[in-house]
Amino acid sequence: MLETGLALLALGVAAALWFAARLERTFEQKHRQMLADLHAGLREQAERTGARLAEELDRTREALGRLQAALGANLAEAADRVQARLDTRLAELASGVGERLDDGFRRTNETFVNVMQRLSTIDEAQKRIETLADSVVALEELLGDKRARGAFGEVQLEAIVRNALPPSAWAMQVTLSNGARADCVLKLPEPTGAVCVDAKFPLENYHRMYDPAADEAVRAQAARQFRADVKKHVEDIARKYIVPGETADGAVMFVPAEAVFAEIHASAPEVVEYAQGRRVWIVSPTTLMAVLNTARAVLRDVETRRQVHVIREAIRRLAVEFQRFDERLRALATHIRQAHEDAQRIQSTGERIGQQFERIEAVELDENRPSGGAALAQPPEGRPADESQVSETPRGL
Repeated sequence: MLETGLALLALGVAAALWFAARLERTFEQKHRQMLADLHAGLREQAERTGARLAEELDRTREALGRLQAALGANLAEAADRVQARLDTRLAELASGVGERLDDGFRRTNETFVNVMQRLSTIDEAQKRIETLADSVVALEELLGDKRARGAFGEVQLEAIVRNALPPSAWAMQVTLSNGARADCVLKLPEPTGAVCVDAKFPLENYHRMYDPAADEAVRAQAARQFRADVKKHVEDIARKYIVPGETADGAVMFVPAEAVFAEIHASAPEVVEYAQGRRVWIVSPTTLMAVLNTARAVLRDVETRRQVHVIREAIRRLAVEFQRFDERLRALATHIRQAHEDAQRIQSTGERIGQQFERIEAVELDENRPSGGAALAQPPEGRPADESQVSETPRGL
């Protein structure tokens, strides 16, 4: 009985060992089959991923090529537009400046010719007046009446000013804000401003000074009274024709006779000094012409400076256009640099993806591990495991 039990036990153990060996062979075959399926699934997944990435990389390269071509075309088109606009603006500027300069030179030449002609006319008229004064009418007869003397001074003053200055630079019979009426106002550039000219002049005592019928005492008294009259006339001009904020800080007293002008400077220097202190300038027809020539030169200089300001303004606008062109060119260069940096980042991403594919293909499966713990081989030292491989394992199985 015991022997039979032992035989049955031995038989059971042998059957168990045979079954265990058979089960082990079955598990080993299933494990190998699972490993083979896993390897095939991973290879197929890697091929599909590589195809998608290659296709995406080709599309990226095509888009980058189109972007570079578009940027090149836009840059060339923008440069052509800017160059064309710049050429047009420069041509317009050169044409406008040339026309203005030509017109200014033409007007200056015409004015100069007219002035020279008028000066010749004035010289001839002056000679005729001197001849008339010497040979036909005495000075006291011509200027005996005060009203006639004032009218004569105004006419002579207007003739001299009209022939020396353009119409816009003077005006006759101008009423000031204080109610005084100036015989003539010279409109000079700032800071001089409006200069009043008075053409009236006291000559009664001057006539008595040279009256041959009068004795020496009468002529001496007339000389003293003449100096007093001149001084009072200077005071009246300073009071009426120098208005702060409206006129210049000086005025002109026009003496229509050269002989009277010479007499004042020769016999009454204290009156001349007093007039200068009151900023009243005594002039004769000759010295007034010199003053007006100076004023004409100043006006011409101002007009020339005005033309220079026009050129400077045009150059300033051109500089603004150049600055805008530089800003737009800098912005375009920034866009190109950003596109280049994006292309480099895309290229770097493609290289990293290629390295990931190389690591995926280099993975080796450990066939000696148990079936329940089948896994991918460890990645190379220093590199993290590819998460895409672990996440794709169920689909490969």
